[in-house]
Amino acid sequence: MKFYKNLYIGDTVKKPEKAIKKLKRHKKQPWLYVIAYESETDRLSVYHSLMLSQWYYKENPPGCIVGLANGREEAFDVIEQIAQESLAATGQAQLVTYLSGVDPENFH
Repeated sequence: MKFYKNLYIGDTVKKPEKAIKKLKRHKKQPWLYVIAYESETDRLSVYHSLMLSQWYYKENPPGCIVGLANGREEAFDVIEQIAQESLAATGQAQLVTYLSGVDPENFH
């Protein structure tokens, strides 16, 4: 599982380092949502962390995890934050292009 260099963390996520370790070990975290880049669709997707513990995602993990959030609403807030940063930096809301420009070696 790859993680984005400047991982986006939701405001209510406590101990993100511990959450990352649990994700890597496929431990259950029912409150955690993950924002990940999907190389097949070239888009960001929101996953419940329990989905990533299924056998398919153990064998085929998402391309790059760019954010962590407590709950679905906070995950969308994190995506909104990424969009605002992209708009401020590039003048466009092309999230994938913006994120890949910041951390190109880990993104794809």
